[in-house]
Amino acid sequence: MAKKLEKSQWRGYFDLISKALTGKRAEIEVASLNRGDQIEAEWLPFYGISYDPRNDVVALALEGHDHLIHKPREIYIEGEGLVLSSLEVIDADGVRQIVVLRDPLMLPAPSSAKAG
Repeated sequence: MAKKLEKSQWRGYFDLISKALTGKRAEIEVASLNRGDQIEAEWLPFYGISYDPRNDVVALALEGHDHLIHKPREIYIEGEGLVLSSLEVIDADGVRQIVVLRDPLMLPAPSSAKAG
């Protein structure tokens, strides 16, 4: 079940959790009544998240893609402790930005046995 973060918690929470999420993969979906649902980023390496109260913006850093959410109104998180599985940010226009996180797929090491 999603937990709502109070605005006073945003900066400290993201500063704390950002390091723990490095190396995860992220998908960002933007959902609005005007534009429908769109995938903004699809399973890119995740570098971090922050909240800047002075400019009132949440910034997500992914490999080759920065995603800024201006004037966030509400933030909901799913996860326990430093393990975050998803978050949803609703901006001032009611647009929902849904970020789903997962561990990268670990492939087995190539076999060193030679076929004979």
